[in-house]
Amino acid sequence: MAADETHWLDAAQQASWRAFIVGSTLLMDVLDRELRQAHGLSMAEYEILVRLSETPDRTLRMAQIAESMQHSRSRVTHTVSRMEKAGLISRCAASEDKRGVEAKMTDAGWDLLVAAAHTHVAGVRTHFVDIADPEDYEAMGRVMNAVSDQLVAENPTFDDIRGR
Repeated sequence: MAADETHWLDAAQQASWRAFIVGSTLLMDVLDRELRQAHGLSMAEYEILVRLSETPDRTLRMAQIAESMQHSRSRVTHTVSRMEKAGLISRCAASEDKRGVEAKMTDAGWDLLVAAAHTHVAGVRTHFVDIADPEDYEAMGRVMNAVSDQLVAENPTFDDIRGR
Protein backbone atom coordinates (compact mmCIF):
# COMPACT_ATOMS: atom_id res chain seq x y z
CA MET A 1 0.00 0.00 0.00
CA ALA A 2 1.41 3.36 -0.98
CA ALA A 3 1.71 6.15 1.57
CA ASP A 4 -1.04 8.12 -0.18
CA GLU A 5 -3.37 5.10 0.18
CA THR A 6 -2.92 4.78 3.95
CA HIS A 7 -6.20 4.65 5.86
CA TRP A 8 -5.11 6.82 8.80
CA LEU A 9 -6.56 6.46 12.27
CA ASP A 10 -8.98 9.16 13.31
CA ALA A 11 -8.36 11.06 16.56
CA ALA A 12 -10.47 8.72 18.69
CA GLN A 13 -8.85 5.60 17.20
CA GLN A 14 -5.38 7.09 17.69
CA ALA A 15 -6.16 7.94 21.33
CA SER A 16 -7.48 4.43 21.98
CA TRP A 17 -4.48 2.82 20.28
CA ARG A 18 -2.03 4.88 22.31
CA ALA A 19 -3.97 4.14 25.51
CA PHE A 20 -3.68 0.43 24.73
CA ILE A 21 0.09 0.66 24.12
CA VAL A 22 0.82 2.72 27.24
CA GLY A 23 -1.63 0.82 29.46
CA SER A 24 -0.44 -2.64 28.43
CA THR A 25 3.22 -1.66 28.83
CA LEU A 26 2.64 -0.16 32.27
CA LEU A 27 0.49 -3.12 33.35
CA MET A 28 3.09 -5.71 32.36
CA ASP A 29 5.82 -3.66 34.04
CA VAL A 30 3.96 -3.41 37.34
CA LEU A 31 2.97 -7.10 37.33
CA ASP A 32 6.61 -8.03 36.67
CA ARG A 33 7.83 -5.71 39.43
CA GLU A 34 5.35 -7.12 41.96
CA LEU A 35 6.44 -10.71 41.22
CA ARG A 36 10.12 -9.77 41.45
CA GLN A 37 9.69 -7.90 44.74
CA ALA A 38 7.52 -10.52 46.43
CA HIS A 39 9.05 -13.72 45.03
CA GLY A 40 12.26 -12.93 43.11
CA LEU A 41 10.49 -14.19 39.99
CA SER A 42 10.16 -12.39 36.65
CA MET A 43 6.96 -12.40 34.63
CA ALA A 44 8.65 -14.60 31.99
CA GLU A 45 9.73 -17.10 34.67
CA TYR A 46 6.22 -17.07 36.13
CA GLU A 47 4.73 -17.78 32.70
CA ILE A 48 7.08 -20.72 32.19
CA LEU A 49 6.05 -22.19 35.54
CA VAL A 50 2.39 -21.68 34.64
CA ARG A 51 2.80 -23.54 31.36
CA LEU A 52 4.61 -26.40 33.06
CA SER A 53 1.94 -26.57 35.77
CA GLU A 54 -0.74 -27.08 33.12
CA THR A 55 0.70 -30.40 31.97
CA PRO A 56 -0.03 -33.65 33.83
CA ASP A 57 3.64 -34.32 34.64
CA ARG A 58 4.72 -30.65 34.77
CA THR A 59 7.01 -31.28 31.79
CA LEU A 60 7.26 -29.64 28.35
CA ARG A 61 9.75 -29.65 25.52
CA MET A 62 11.77 -26.45 25.44
CA ALA A 63 10.53 -25.77 21.90
CA GLN A 64 6.92 -25.97 23.11
CA ILE A 65 7.61 -23.45 25.85
CA ALA A 66 9.18 -21.05 23.35
CA GLU A 67 6.29 -21.43 20.91
CA SER A 68 3.60 -21.00 23.56
CA MET A 69 5.22 -17.79 24.82
CA GLN A 70 6.14 -16.50 21.34
CA HIS A 71 9.74 -16.13 22.54
CA SER A 72 12.88 -17.22 20.77
CA ARG A 73 14.33 -20.58 21.74
CA SER A 74 17.53 -18.88 22.88
CA ARG A 75 15.60 -16.51 25.15
CA VAL A 76 13.71 -19.40 26.73
CA THR A 77 16.94 -21.41 27.08
CA HIS A 78 18.56 -18.50 28.91
CA THR A 79 15.56 -18.05 31.23
CA VAL A 80 15.25 -21.79 31.93
CA SER A 81 18.99 -21.99 32.66
CA ARG A 82 18.55 -19.31 35.32
CA MET A 83 15.53 -21.16 36.72
CA GLU A 84 17.43 -24.45 36.71
CA LYS A 85 20.24 -22.87 38.76
CA ALA A 86 17.61 -21.67 41.23
CA GLY A 87 16.24 -25.23 41.54
CA LEU A 88 12.85 -24.42 40.00
CA ILE A 89 13.23 -26.56 36.87
CA SER A 90 15.32 -29.52 35.76
CA ARG A 91 16.19 -30.35 32.16
CA CYS A 92 16.74 -33.68 30.48
CA ALA A 93 16.65 -35.32 27.07
CA ALA A 94 13.13 -35.71 25.73
CA SER A 95 11.67 -39.02 26.77
CA GLU A 96 10.10 -39.71 23.37
CA ASP A 97 12.97 -39.22 20.95
CA LYS A 98 16.04 -38.10 22.95
CA ARG A 99 16.72 -35.34 20.38
CA GLY A 100 14.86 -32.56 22.11
CA VAL A 101 15.18 -31.21 25.63
CA GLU A 102 12.42 -31.20 28.19
CA ALA A 103 11.99 -28.89 31.14
CA LYS A 104 10.33 -30.29 34.26
CA MET A 105 9.12 -28.23 37.17
CA THR A 106 10.63 -29.25 40.50
CA ASP A 107 8.75 -29.31 43.79
CA ALA A 108 10.48 -26.02 44.67
CA GLY A 109 9.19 -24.55 41.39
CA TRP A 110 5.68 -25.73 42.22
CA ASP A 111 5.83 -24.22 45.72
CA LEU A 112 7.05 -20.89 44.31
CA LEU A 113 4.32 -20.89 41.65
CA VAL A 114 1.62 -21.54 44.25
CA ALA A 115 2.85 -18.59 46.32
CA ALA A 116 3.43 -16.29 43.33
CA ALA A 117 0.03 -17.02 41.80
CA HIS A 118 -1.69 -15.20 44.66
CA THR A 119 0.47 -12.11 44.08
CA HIS A 120 -0.05 -12.24 40.32
CA VAL A 121 -3.83 -12.68 40.44
CA ALA A 122 -4.16 -9.94 43.06
CA GLY A 123 -2.17 -7.63 40.77
CA VAL A 124 -4.22 -8.53 37.69
CA ARG A 125 -7.41 -7.84 39.65
CA THR A 126 -6.19 -4.59 41.23
CA HIS A 127 -4.56 -3.08 38.16
CA PHE A 128 -6.86 -4.41 35.43
CA VAL A 129 -10.00 -6.44 36.08
CA ASP A 130 -11.50 -4.50 38.98
CA ILE A 131 -11.05 -1.06 37.40
CA ALA A 132 -12.98 -1.92 34.23
CA ASP A 133 -16.72 -2.23 33.85
CA PRO A 134 -17.60 -5.89 33.21
CA GLU A 135 -18.96 -4.96 29.77
CA ASP A 136 -15.72 -3.18 28.85
CA TYR A 137 -13.65 -6.11 30.09
CA GLU A 138 -15.71 -8.53 28.01
CA ALA A 139 -15.43 -6.23 24.96
CA MET A 140 -11.65 -6.10 25.38
CA GLY A 141 -11.60 -9.92 25.46
CA ARG A 142 -13.62 -10.08 22.25
CA VAL A 143 -11.35 -7.58 20.52
CA MET A 144 -8.15 -9.35 21.57
CA ASN A 145 -9.58 -12.76 20.59
CA ALA A 146 -10.42 -11.34 17.15
CA VAL A 147 -6.89 -9.94 16.86
CA SER A 148 -5.41 -13.31 17.88
CA ASP A 149 -7.66 -15.23 15.50
CA GLN A 150 -6.68 -13.03 12.56
CA LEU A 151 -2.94 -13.01 13.32
CA VAL A 152 -2.78 -16.77 13.82
CA ALA A 153 -4.72 -17.33 10.58
CA GLU A 154 -2.45 -14.95 8.64
CA ASN A 155 0.83 -16.23 10.11
CA PRO A 156 1.31 -19.98 9.85
CA THR A 157 4.55 -19.64 11.80
CA PHE A 158 2.56 -18.54 14.88
CA ASP A 159 1.63 -21.42 17.05
CA ASP A 160 -1.95 -21.17 18.27
CA ILE A 161 -1.13 -19.91 21.78
CA ARG A 162 -4.56 -18.59 22.65
CA GLY A 163 -5.39 -21.45 24.99
CA ARG A 164 -9.12 -21.26 24.46
